[in-house]
Amino acid sequence: MEGMIMTAQLLLSLSILIVVHEWGHFITARTFGIRVEKFYLFFDFLFPMANVMNFSLLKIKKGDTEYGIGWFPLGGYVKIAGMVDESMDKEAMKAPAQPWEFRSKRPWQRLIVMLGGIIVNVIVGVIIFIGLTFFLGDTYIPKNYVNAHGGIYALELAEELGLKTGDQLVNINGKDFDDFQDLVKPDVLLSQSSYYTILRDGQEVKIEIPGNFIENFNKKSAATSFVSPRISAVVGYISEKSLAEQVGLQIGDAVVEIEGQPVMYQDEVQKIVKSGPRDSISFKVQRGEKLLAFHEDFKGRELIGFAPQGLDKKDLAYIQYGAGESIVLGTQRAFAVIFVQLKAFKKIFTGEISFKKSLSGPIGMAQAFGSDWDWERFWRMTGLLSMVLAFMNLLPIPGLDGGYVVFLLYEMVSGREPSEKVFETALKIGMAILLVLMVFVFYNDIAKVFTGN
Repeated sequence: MEGMIMTAQLLLSLSILIVVHEWGHFITARTFGIRVEKFYLFFDFLFPMANVMNFSLLKIKKGDTEYGIGWFPLGGYVKIAGMVDESMDKEAMKAPAQPWEFRSKRPWQRLIVMLGGIIVNVIVGVIIFIGLTFFLGDTYIPKNYVNAHGGIYALELAEELGLKTGDQLVNINGKDFDDFQDLVKPDVLLSQSSYYTILRDGQEVKIEIPGNFIENFNKKSAATSFVSPRISAVVGYISEKSLAEQVGLQIGDAVVEIEGQPVMYQDEVQKIVKSGPRDSISFKVQRGEKLLAFHEDFKGRELIGFAPQGLDKKDLAYIQYGAGESIVLGTQRAFAVIFVQLKAFKKIFTGEISFKKSLSGPIGMAQAFGSDWDWERFWRMTGLLSMVLAFMNLLPIPGLDGGYVVFLLYEMVSGREPSEKVFETALKIGMAILLVLMVFVFYNDIAKVFTGN
């Protein structure tokens, strides 16, 4: 069921973004009087083999355009008259150019048509980020709250980096911050010579962040294996048939001692309980003014069987933004996605981070949406993907919008079109690159699922 929810969210998000992207090409083409023969969500052929398994799940003809949903659930396209595209329909190009065809238009008009999808994806991404900023504002865990309540809880990845449970946060890259989640923001993990400054035993300690550390966050478990605020060992949930239920623990009980050792936080409870197998366990809880002591059989058990209370809403920071503030901040956040992509590409090309480990495909993206349907997270992911889609489509690879843009810019600068043979060869090479990349992405995704790396 969780897999179905993740898949459904990914498909809905990508479908929205594909439709608005192709609409960008469609509306700009129609603006210049260019005929659009097809407008499809997904491909009605086995991409990139244009003449294999040609059929659609749904189609309707309206005017000069056939609108449809293809059977191959990857991407989508508009078939613009007088243009060689994903459909590789070259027969129509042999006839003389007609005034309603793409090839009969001026280079600057064709350039706008090719950039139309990218522009609309940017606009949609910006609108989503502005909307999220205006309607939801920001809710976060303040750094000062974490420091005042025992510091951080350092998990596996954090310990590998050199952080320790109980460390208090001072700054990031020498700059003060307030939002606890700033620790794992991509612009921090991708910056050159990044570091955390923490307070440990009264001394400031500098923790360097390796240039390839962000690779760890493509792992499914990364979000739960870095750092979190320390949580008080106050019972918030009791598992059925557990020792906690058996002895009658109640919501609100505070565990204050385990095996003779005083405890205050849940991580301390876990550390002692999981320190090794035992036949019995003793612990004390504070219930109101009463101190209750237990000494119970623990043979065959691994947990006491309770989860702690989470953070109280009063402990979180809330910021609400006005319309003007939301427009400025939302736009900044949208374009920050592009800047992060540029930083990531730079690190990939310089070899600082692994291309294979950094690449995430449909499975990784579906996991990012989460196993429960959360509309806030859905729109945040959709806004992010809209900006990423715009960025990726602008890459100068034949078959992507950026590839067409390169040829058009060449034509505008040189005053002559590249030969049809050069263009077709480049398009075939681009399609082959995209196919190989697609296969690699799927293989890489599946490998990560089975290996956890």
